[in-house]
Amino acid sequence: MKLLHIDSSALGDHSVTRELTAAIVARWQEATAGLEVEYLDLDARPIPHLTARTLARSDAICNEKDDGMVRQFLEADVIVIGAPMYNFAIPSTLKAWIDRITVRGKTFRYTEKGPEGLAGGKRVIVATGRGSAHGDDAPSDFQEPYLRFLFGFIGIKDVQFVRAEGVGLSPEHRAEALAKAHAAIAAPLPKAA
Repeated sequence: MKLLHIDSSALGDHSVTRELTAAIVARWQEATAGLEVEYLDLDARPIPHLTARTLARSDAICNEKDDGMVRQFLEADVIVIGAPMYNFAIPSTLKAWIDRITVRGKTFRYTEKGPEGLAGGKRVIVATGRGSAHGDDAPSDFQEPYLRFLFGFIGIKDVQFVRAEGVGLSPEHRAEALAKAHAAIAAPLPKAA
């Protein structure tokens, strides 16, 4: 079994999502013998954003790198993503990665009945950190709805969120939010959908 671990926070050792993704990955390693883990740090090694040149995919080096990212994503059974909320959405570095793995003919296709996801059968676990309290279905949350839609679009129905809410409100809020998130991580791993 392969797990792809992705961090996108710019906060380094102070990052809530990096702490949570590390705990999630450790939990999977404890529960899964022989688990192979690959790691991407999108802050330390950001993926260039799409441009007219890269979108056209005319450069052989860009093609090779993009194909490698898609292959790495498709080979993973579990994807653990650290997605802090920056200005009500995900970091642009994470969006750049998403742009590289959302590829027509590889992770989705268009049919007469509409789009069809080609990347199903995976589990995605997203650790989110939010400075304020947004709650479920908040109009200020463009993070979770986007990620649910995006992964559903490419065929992944099993998307779980581990949320640390209100970590910027006070040290007490941060500690409480992290305790709740770690409790969720320590719970038994759910069966695949």
